Amino acid sequence: MAIGYLTVQAWIANGARPVAGVRVRVMDDQGRRLYSMTTNENGETPLVSLETVDASLSRNPGYVGTPYVSYQVYAQAEGFEPLLAEGIPIYEGETAVLPMQLIPLQAMQPREGGVETIASEEPAVAHGGSGQQQGPAIAPIVLRQVVIPKTITVHLGSPSSPAANVRVSFPDYVKNAASSEIYPTWPDAALRANIYAIITFALNRIYTEWYRGQGYDFDITGSTAYDQAFVYGRATYESINKIVDEIFDHYIRRAGQYAPYFTAFCNGTTVTCTGLSQWGTVTLANQGYTPIEILRAYYPDDIEIAQAQAVADTAGSYPGTPLRVGSAGLDVQTVQTYLNRIRRNYPGIPAITDPDGVFGASTREAVRKFQSIFNLSADGVVGKATWYQLSRIYTAVTRLAELDSEGTSLGIGTVPPSAVLRQGSRGNDVLTLQYLLNLVSEYYPGFWGVAQDGIFGADTRRAVVAFQQAQSLNPDGIVGPATWQALYDVYLGIQGIRPPAEPDDGYFTYTVRSGDTLWLLARRYGTTVDEIRRLNGLTGDMLRIGQVLRIPG
Repeated sequence: MAIGYLTVQAWIANGARPVAGVRVRVMDDQGRRLYSMTTNENGETPLVSLETVDASLSRNPGYVGTPYVSYQVYAQAEGFEPLLAEGIPIYEGETAVLPMQLIPLQAMQPREGGVETIASEEPAVAHGGSGQQQGPAIAPIVLRQVVIPKTITVHLGSPSSPAANVRVSFPDYVKNAASSEIYPTWPDAALRANIYAIITFALNRIYTEWYRGQGYDFDITGSTAYDQAFVYGRATYESINKIVDEIFDHYIRRAGQYAPYFTAFCNGTTVTCTGLSQWGTVTLANQGYTPIEILRAYYPDDIEIAQAQAVADTAGSYPGTPLRVGSAGLDVQTVQTYLNRIRRNYPGIPAITDPDGVFGASTREAVRKFQSIFNLSADGVVGKATWYQLSRIYTAVTRLAELDSEGTSLGIGTVPPSAVLRQGSRGNDVLTLQYLLNLVSEYYPGFWGVAQDGIFGADTRRAVVAFQQAQSLNPDGIVGPATWQALYDVYLGIQGIRPPAEPDDGYFTYTVRSGDTLWLLARRYGTTVDEIRRLNGLTGDMLRIGQVLRIPG
């Protein structure tokens, strides 16, 4: 038998905190136990080898069998819902990476109960793939700029079905869709051509507001009858993940246009269409075609690969050139600041002892460990993929810290407020409601945050209705005793799985906003301009928006 590999990663809040001590069992498709493991301090299990079939079968469009072997993974940890992932395909020579987003138990929920099951992960290409995507050849332009979104909201069914919505980062969506649509054993050029098409199809849905313009509250579906395959919680593959990390901000467009082209595709064997043939890309790649040549074989000759104008909601923009040993300056200091903060949540990342702004050996080792944890090439160089992953995780961990601070300042205890709130309500109880909704959105997929302004508006009502529906409450958008109690049960469940407070290292990080000056920051936080300069290696008074500073705390 051939051999493939599997590793499991357990975390909460979109990767903001790993979960150590999770008991993981790997089983065959009959439920027989093969491995028992426990996650380490970074939420990782060891890499295990699993028997599978020869990789050549997954490269042969005429093969009618299953070109992989499927396995199951069961994960359980105190204070969390148990998870069962079924139908995980293992391919020869490929490493499957299974992210398990653990869900906290509610405070009043019994510890025994059902197991949340992740659906089968069989690739769509094996069953006819996509090919029924709906949309014009050139979709109408609604939004003006092509910016890679921070997250994308996926409806886990056909558009009008009552299926759940989940919110995932855009690169993670692409990794999932690619792992669901194609085989990771395909030639590199075929993988890249398909991934460009998958990225562009999703961006077309977002930037034409295809579903939101019809009144839906999501960007795309996971149904191959309408869009491209997506299986929430599925395993992805290192060969696919590395390509996505490299090109997630590139898309296909017509020459002279900005809109993402409508990149329809199908598997090209059991289903044919006027767009890209997934199996056809393998044939062309084997003939030596490059990714752009493959794409032009199916789409107009004037298509080109363009880079999006920006990546939305990142803590800082990529400086444009890789950072490595010997680099120095503000961008290196930003990387060090990100790593030092992330290290509090991921203690396996080694401490940085290099001077601020100097990329030395200890910075390289911290970068390498971060890359290893988040499935990047562990070369110790901060290229685009590593920069944006650092930014994403830094944003996630600092968001949790901000929520902790907000919860403390609001004085939330264990007894819900007695006020009945509805659209139009205002005041401190609305602030408490909005805080709880924001906290829930970090830990539970399918929810979204709201502006914390003390005003019960339409967005707050929609978030309340979504929460009520998930809790099997009357979805009337009114926050009465039952909804308050459910919110507090979830809140107390989250509190029960939080780690102890991190030790104070003498400063906190601050991201510069429009209008900030050193004098204003010094006055606001009770320090001096000279102290801020000293901590950050500044020689003048110039600040840039998005710059990360150390502030004495």
